[in-house]
Amino acid sequence: MGISDERDSGTAGAWAALGGAPELVRRVRFTGAGDLEEGPLPVRELARATVSVCGLAAGELAAARGAGAPGDAPPLVVDEGAVATAFVSERHLRVEGRAPVTFAPLSGFWQAADGWVRTHANYPHHRAALVRSLGLPSATPEALRAAVAARTAVEVQELAYGAGGLAVAVTREYGAPQPLVECVRPAGARGRTLGAAPSGRPATGVRVLDLTRVIAGPVATRTLGLLGADVLRIDSPGLPEADDAYADTGFGKRSARLDLTAPGDRAVFEGLLAEADVVVSGYRPGALERLGLGAADLLERRPGLVVAELCAWGWTGPWAARRGFDSLVQAGYGIAARCAGAGGVPGVLPAQALDHGTGYLVAAGVLRALAGGGGQRLRFSLAGTASWLVRDLAPVPGAGGAYEAEPWLREAGSGYGVVRHAASPFGEWERGPSRWGTDAAAWLPR
Repeated sequence: MGISDERDSGTAGAWAALGGAPELVRRVRFTGAGDLEEGPLPVRELARATVSVCGLAAGELAAARGAGAPGDAPPLVVDEGAVATAFVSERHLRVEGRAPVTFAPLSGFWQAADGWVRTHANYPHHRAALVRSLGLPSATPEALRAAVAARTAVEVQELAYGAGGLAVAVTREYGAPQPLVECVRPAGARGRTLGAAPSGRPATGVRVLDLTRVIAGPVATRTLGLLGADVLRIDSPGLPEADDAYADTGFGKRSARLDLTAPGDRAVFEGLLAEADVVVSGYRPGALERLGLGAADLLERRPGLVVAELCAWGWTGPWAARRGFDSLVQAGYGIAARCAGAGGVPGVLPAQALDHGTGYLVAAGVLRALAGGGGQRLRFSLAGTASWLVRDLAPVPGAGGAYEAEPWLREAGSGYGVVRHAASPFGEWERGPSRWGTDAAAWLPR
């Protein structure tokens, strides 16, 4: 399939939401096929639009660092096969030939007395909370199925939430509208002046403190790492990470563990923060504020920082402080019901598109903020991406066409052994991921 110059309303809308100059959208061209078998919602449009704006933002930063004016750059060619493969990267992952574990036995849809519930119990602490909240006699699917069937969907949801677990009643109505991105630039704020950057690596020399987990945030930061940034992910020693999750999203970064409530570790973190250019966080609203590390706190101390915040349910409203994942937002936002199959059983999007799409949007927002001199606060949410998907996006004209993932699969050595992984739509990482939490909590020399 040749290169198409068809205009893309999804890219134009996302680029406008990020504050980009509308004429730059004319640079985007599409090639290849990338049928995600999207079903009733325009997932293909979401995928290629979010990758496109990330590419436009990378070009803008390259221009700001001496590579010419953004409008003078060659066309941005987006291969839809690469996009489709990357959007299901976790499915293509193989670790020493082994397929990953994606959803645990207690994660999924369960029929309640008056509808359906979606649970998420992939992490041990979430599984324990779900078992405890419903008084399960054992942590088995059979016990969970019986307990949910005896209660209303909202009752299960609230019991789980109250105990620190994760369950969401499947709703038929779309959730409240949410913005795709919120951008605030404090008056007079400006970051470190960035010099020239190598071709294809416009974020070279940028230090990114990564405080994210699971998919959306790590997709953003692995993309920034591929584009040249020094990305250091920091996790709490008390929150375990799944090896398979990090084997997929740990490319382009290093990873260390610090307890921010321990004086020694907090001092190390403060040292990292003092030399960071970007902070990307995936904590629920209010969580970092309790540690004096909220976006307002960080920008007051370091007005030139770029602070990108990501949450599940949006930044205002009764659900803002709740935990959430892509699958749960699909359930609570009306998407799972829209994708229902035979017999009314709820369904899912053909990819964890809210996660992946939001990840590329976060990376795009960070790149644009750096191109503008830093000093910005950006907010994103899975619910914002869901709102955009169900309300604003239209299907791409014409069929996407079947595609082969094989041209976009690679092998690399890693801390977990040889991993097969999906390539980035923007090129190749220099190496595979280390093991989670085993790197030094220090920046690389500039």
